[in-house]
Amino acid sequence: MAFPAFFDLAPRITVRDPLAALLGASDDGLLVYGYADAVRLAGHSCPTVAGAFLMARAALRALYPGAPAERGGVSVRMGAPEQEGTTGVVAQVLTLITGAASANGFHGIGGRFVRQGLLRYGTADEAPGVRFQRRDTGQAVRVELDLSHVPSPPGLRERMAEALAPSATAEQQRAFGALWQDRVRRLLLDHANDPAVVRVAALA
Repeated sequence: MAFPAFFDLAPRITVRDPLAALLGASDDGLLVYGYADAVRLAGHSCPTVAGAFLMARAALRALYPGAPAERGGVSVRMGAPEQEGTTGVVAQVLTLITGAASANGFHGIGGRFVRQGLLRYGTADEAPGVRFQRRDTGQAVRVELDLSHVPSPPGLRERMAEALAPSATAEQQRAFGALWQDRVRRLLLDHANDPAVVRVAALA
């Protein structure tokens, strides 16, 4: 399977998972996630998936400055109900990176390494963004994503209509796909550290 070349140029996220170390999945517990891992999980690449990846990265960097974050050591509170918009897609990517899972998560071993219930969904009137909180120190941040600073390329809507048409050719579909990924590329490579796009605020 050939991913677009820019996937390998996107930021990577290193975490330390004590459960992975205990069970022998990683000698030192270190796990490195690339954007391709989020794409494999979601089954597609889009600004939402890329944005969720960057939100997780920004939150963990803020909560664990200068060191790998502890996977399973952070709780996540989504700013909207599970069924609203792309909330569920974002939550899946956040679970991948942070280990925080909803009711279907890992129950733990001997009372340790519990991931179940660490991710919860908000209400319709909740503050926007996603709240990340360290379980050991209580330190918390809220992360919001503003994609208005990374606009869609011109002609995207027209190319999408062509690609979805029953008469669409393979060339038209490839042209749309390339144009679609252009915005994802710009988000990951040009705006990964842009505070206007990925906004992080410390919470009391």
